[in-house]
Amino acid sequence: MIRISEKTLKDLELNTVLQHISELCNTDYGTAKALQIVPFASEEMVLHALQQVYEYKSSYLNDSRIPNHGFDSINKELQLLQIENTFLEAINLKKIVTINATCNDLLVFFKGNQELYPTLFKESSEIPFTKEIINLINNVVDRFGEVKDNASSTLLVLRKQINVIQGKLNGSFGKDLTHYNNLGYLDEIKESVVDNRRVLAVKSMYRRKVKGAIMGNSKTGSIVYIEPEATLQFSRELSNLKYEEREEVVKILKELTNKLRPFIDLFKQFQEYLSDVDVVAAKSKYAHKLNAVLPKITSERELTLKEAYHPLLFLNNQEKGQKTHPQTITLQQNNRIIVISGPNAGGKSITLKTIGLLQVMLQCGMLIPVHEYSRMCLFDVILTDIGDNQSIENHLSTYSYRLKNMNYFLRKCNNRTLFLIDEFGTGSDPELGGALAEAFLEIFYERESFGVITTHYANLKMLANELPNMTNANMLFDSKTLEPLFKLYLGEAGSSFTFEVAQKNGIPYSIINKAKKKVERGKIRFDKSIANLQKERSKLQKTTSSLKTKEQKASEQKEKLEKINDRVQRKLESYQELYDSNQRMIYLGQKIDDLSEKYFNNKRKRELINEFLKIIEVENSKRIKQTAKQRKVTKAKEQKVVKEVEQKVKVIREKKKEEKKKEEKIIEQKPKVTLKVGDKVRMIDGKSTGTIDSIEKGKAVVNYGIFTTNVNLDQLEFVERKKK
Repeated sequence: MIRISEKTLKDLELNTVLQHISELCNTDYGTAKALQIVPFASEEMVLHALQQVYEYKSSYLNDSRIPNHGFDSINKELQLLQIENTFLEAINLKKIVTINATCNDLLVFFKGNQELYPTLFKESSEIPFTKEIINLINNVVDRFGEVKDNASSTLLVLRKQINVIQGKLNGSFGKDLTHYNNLGYLDEIKESVVDNRRVLAVKSMYRRKVKGAIMGNSKTGSIVYIEPEATLQFSRELSNLKYEEREEVVKILKELTNKLRPFIDLFKQFQEYLSDVDVVAAKSKYAHKLNAVLPKITSERELTLKEAYHPLLFLNNQEKGQKTHPQTITLQQNNRIIVISGPNAGGKSITLKTIGLLQVMLQCGMLIPVHEYSRMCLFDVILTDIGDNQSIENHLSTYSYRLKNMNYFLRKCNNRTLFLIDEFGTGSDPELGGALAEAFLEIFYERESFGVITTHYANLKMLANELPNMTNANMLFDSKTLEPLFKLYLGEAGSSFTFEVAQKNGIPYSIINKAKKKVERGKIRFDKSIANLQKERSKLQKTTSSLKTKEQKASEQKEKLEKINDRVQRKLESYQELYDSNQRMIYLGQKIDDLSEKYFNNKRKRELINEFLKIIEVENSKRIKQTAKQRKVTKAKEQKVVKEVEQKVKVIREKKKEEKKKEEKIIEQKPKVTLKVGDKVRMIDGKSTGTIDSIEKGKAVVNYGIFTTNVNLDQLEFVERKKK
């Protein structure tokens, strides 16, 4: 059973990662779920969740892209369905149709692509495929979210009557409008709408001359709104019919809602499934941003992180255009605990947080930014003590709080635990606190826990050096500038560079010298030896790096020269062949020229023919005679080459046809915009943009600045509308 405390998740800033993931969700329900992600309780659940995200992320590279999973929450609809005698409006019913259709699309897709997405298919197979709900609603509600006229015979009759009365009302109003306008009683606006009724805009001075009901007046009082007397009766009739229509609509919706009540659990299932897919999709998008992968999950106790990045630091530096330094670290049975030492601001705490956050993310079912050859196991417990833990509420100092934390660690620590402790043992007397920290570390070691700690205490460095399954490590620094290189080096303790850093920061040498005298000589020598070792190693690494770079360059240069030499050799051979061929042609030409001159002088045909035949026989003797079988083989080879070329040409043509079809499909899918005068347009497949000067009979005059041209509207593509 995996249990990771809230304090650990807070220390490692998992909540920030969850915030990032929630922002990538498409639905409100998915967003809420993403913010509540916690590590899974079992190994099977972790592996299942990781495989889902891995499959979804791989869909970005496949031709079979996963369909849209977006939906509007139906929580309010579910609440109404659970209350008797309530009904859902047409717009609410359309939301249910959409969520059902979206589920169906995903179920059909995963069933057809179960070889590509086996885990996602398995998850989808638990959701029933049904069109019954869609058909029930679509029989009553149209695609615009309105109840259909033929939803009931009564509604059909009522709506026909409404249309008739509406026509009569409009006709009557139109007559009165024309009549009073001709008399000059109406204002410039002529008419308006008050309480959903058409009214005449009558000038105030003529209000007594227009028969009808006064419905109101303008703010200035210059206009009086009057509903003509002739339309009053039609308006009343229309109001009564609309009331009856609404009553019938409510009756229809109540009947439909009652038919949908048995499906409440299925609607909940739809919503849960789609929101789960939304969270998986958001995790995949986050993994894509981080270039994250699924490392090898081992059953053996091993944690090998290669080129691991802290996700939050990586994204933050990416925004700023700064480089993030990856870390490589290994914990295994023969190297269970690593003690990192060295000066502050070198990246010790970030290394600690990187290990912890990546492990927690993995156990929450997220891909992580590491090299694909990384290997990780799953831990039942992850314990952290990172940052200043002073408790004001409980009146505890940092050290008191840390001791309480250590007590908790001792109770929980076992061979399935990963512990991460920053500045281990600090907060008390260095010697006494260091001794207690050493005792704690020995217990963690005896219980075979995995862990990483950072410290400045020499006794902990010595312990790591003495115990076989514990290793020292330090963060590398430049030997001259003491600038951090943000690289972890295993196998050697780090100096705190206390006096060197002080000197670099301008502390007078006399004070540094005085401080040195106050410390035991042995300790200074020990720290100095470590510092010198680190400086030497830094020089060696620079030399090694330089040599490797030179070796790589030399290898590349050699390869380049070999290619050039090979190319020159081939050219020389081809030139030699060409030269030999030309020489042969010159020789034959010379022979023919000599024969020609001889014949010109003596006119002896027989001698000419004999000499010519001799030349031909000599040349033929040089040729290799092929049998019929050999000629057949040669011809077959030539035909094979021709066929291969034709096949390649055919493939290229088919690809071009597919690309053209895709382009045409994209153009068809683009929403068609009704072109107007002043719109910026361009010819389909064209680049130059022009402005429409005029439109007439399906043709437009397009002005390109230098010239104008007459073009059919269906050959034009909308670019931009003129701003008003």
